[in-house]
Amino acid sequence: MGAVKLNIRNCSQRVDGVAAEPEPDWSFDDLVSELNDLETRLANSTSSTERSIPFEKTRSRGRELEKGRGFVLRADEYEMEDSESEDDDHVDKALVVAGSAKRFTCDELYLSDSDDDSDVVSGFEVRPCLMDELGEVEGSLFELAQEHQLRVKDEIRNKISALETALVNETQNSASSLLRVEKYRETRQELDKKFDTQYQRRIAEALDNHLTAVQRDRELRSQIEERKIRSDAAYEEAKRKVAFEKLQQEKAKAEAEAKLRAAEDAKREAERKAAMEARNQAAMEAEKRAAVAEAEKRAVKEANEISKRVTSGGTRQAAGHPTDTTSSLPNAETKEYGNMYRVAASALNLEQGRLQKLKELCDKNQVIRSSSNEDYTRHEGNISRNIRQIRGVRDNVRSKATELIKLLNDPRYPQSISIEIFAKKVVSYCENPGNAPFASAYVIVLVTSQISPAMDILLAELHMACLYTVPKHLLYKKSVFQSKESYFRSIGYREADGKVESTEDYLKRLESYMKVYGALVQTETTNVQNYHGLQEGWAWLARFLNALPANQYTAVALNAFLQMAGFALFRRYKSQFLKMLNVVSENFLVDLKSRNIPELTKTITEIQTYIEDKKFLQEPEGRSLQSNLLSNVYVNY
Repeated sequence: MGAVKLNIRNCSQRVDGVAAEPEPDWSFDDLVSELNDLETRLANSTSSTERSIPFEKTRSRGRELEKGRGFVLRADEYEMEDSESEDDDHVDKALVVAGSAKRFTCDELYLSDSDDDSDVVSGFEVRPCLMDELGEVEGSLFELAQEHQLRVKDEIRNKISALETALVNETQNSASSLLRVEKYRETRQELDKKFDTQYQRRIAEALDNHLTAVQRDRELRSQIEERKIRSDAAYEEAKRKVAFEKLQQEKAKAEAEAKLRAAEDAKREAERKAAMEARNQAAMEAEKRAAVAEAEKRAVKEANEISKRVTSGGTRQAAGHPTDTTSSLPNAETKEYGNMYRVAASALNLEQGRLQKLKELCDKNQVIRSSSNEDYTRHEGNISRNIRQIRGVRDNVRSKATELIKLLNDPRYPQSISIEIFAKKVVSYCENPGNAPFASAYVIVLVTSQISPAMDILLAELHMACLYTVPKHLLYKKSVFQSKESYFRSIGYREADGKVESTEDYLKRLESYMKVYGALVQTETTNVQNYHGLQEGWAWLARFLNALPANQYTAVALNAFLQMAGFALFRRYKSQFLKMLNVVSENFLVDLKSRNIPELTKTITEIQTYIEDKKFLQEPEGRSLQSNLLSNVYVNY
C-alpha cells in the first residue's frame, strides 16, 4: 500500500504535549531529552489508548454497538505493514489510508448476544477521538506524531550507527597510534643506544685527553724539578771547579817541577838503557851467528844421514824428528782453532773494529771513574728507566728518544760513560722476549743520528751478547772444548748456580736479539740517518748464507731476521732478494731437513711458510707505530 504525503499547515499545534512541527535545529542532547519525554508521554497515552482499541480481543464479544451510530477507523501505514507481517487475519480487514477517513454504519451489526448496551457505550466513551467528528484532525496529528517518533528513532539509530562506526574507527586509529608509539619507542631506544655509544666514545676521548694532559703536566713538573736540580748542581759544580782549578794550578806547578826532575832522570835512564841495549844487541848477533853456524852443521849432518839411509834402503824417519814435532804442534793447534769459526772475513774485520772501539771506550771510562769520585748511579737509573718505558706508540718513541739524547748530552756527565751505559741498557732490554723491537729500533736510530759514536758501541755490545749478529758461528770440537757445557758458555749460554741454562731459553734470547737487529737495519725515518741501515742488512744476509752452516742456532737467527727485515729488503732489492730466498729454500732448508732433528721442525716450517706464502709482501706487525693507545681500547668498547 503506497504512502501518502501529509503537508502540515504552518501552525503551531500540540497534541498531548507533542508539537506537530518540531524545531529543525535541535542538538543531539536536546533530541535525546525530547525523545525521553516523548517516550514517557507515549507510554501514558498508549496505555490509555490500548484500553480503547475496538479491535483488540480484550473486550467482550458479547456486546453490541449502538445501532444507527457511525464510527471512524484510522490506521497508519506503518501500523498496517506491521499488522500484515504479524497476522494474516488482519489482511481482510478494511483499513483507512492515512490522511482520509470513512464512517461505517453499524445499524445491522451484531457483536454479542447480550443486550446490555451500557458496556458498548462505555467502551466508545473511553476513546472519544474515534467517535467525535473532529477525530480526523486528531488522527492526522497522531499520525504526524508517530511519523515524527519514527523519524527521531531513525535519526537516533543513524546517530548510534555513526557513533559505533566512529568508535570502531577511533579504536583502529588508537591501535595504529599505539603501534606507531611502540615503533617510535623502539626507534628512540635505538637512538638512545647510539647516543650512549657516542657519549661513551666522547667520554673515552675526554679521558684520553685528560690522561695525556696529566702526563704532560707531570712531565713538565719533572722537567722543572730537573732544571732546578741542574741549576743547583751547576752552581755547586762551578764552586767545585773553582776550587779544583786552584788545586790543579798547585798540582801543575808541582808536576812541572817533578817533570823536570823526571826528565833528567829519564835522560840518564835512557842513556843507561841505550848502553844496555847495545850490549844486548851485540850478544844477540853473536848468538844468531852461532845458531846459524850450528844449524848449518846440523843440516849438513842430517843430509848426510838421510843420504846414507836412502842408499841403505832404510825406512824414512825424517818426519819423526824431535825438532820437527815440537815445531809443528803449535801451528796445528793454531790452524785448528782458526777453523772453529765460520765467519766472513769482512764481517770479522768489522767485528774486531767495533770491539776495539768498545775496549778503548771502556778503558777511557775506567780512567775517568778512577780519577773522579762522581756517582753515576742516578744517571744510569734515568737512562735505564727511559729505555724500559719504550712502547710501540709514536709519541712515546719521540719523547723517549728526546729524553735519552738529553741524558747522553748532559754536560754533568762524560759522554763516553753515558754512551757505555746506553749501549749496555739497550742490549739488556733487547734480550727480553716481550720487548717492542721496532719501537726500540726507532729509538736507537733517533739517538745515534744525533750521537753517532753510540752506534758502533751498541753493535759491539750486541755482538758480544749474540755472535750471530756478526754473523759468526763457533763449531764444537772435542779436542778444543773439555765438555759440552764449556762449548755452550763459549757461544753465549748463561750459567746460574753452577748450571747452564737450557737450549730453549738460549734460543728465545737469541731470537729476541736477532729481532731487534733485523728491526734496526730496516728502520728508515724521514730526515734521520740510520748509520746501520738496510745495506748492512743485505750484507748480513749474504755473509750468513755464504759462511754459516745450517743448524738449530743459525735457523732461529735467520727466521727472526727475515720476519723483521724481509719486507723492507724485498721493497729495496726486489728480484735479488728473491734469489736469496731461493738459496735459503734450495740449500739452507735442505741441509736442515737432512739433519733430522725434531727441534728444528717448527723453525723449518716457519721459514718454508714465509717463503712459500710470500709473507715478505706483508708489512710485519708493529713496524708502523700506533698514533695512540688508550682511545682504541675505549672505541672498541
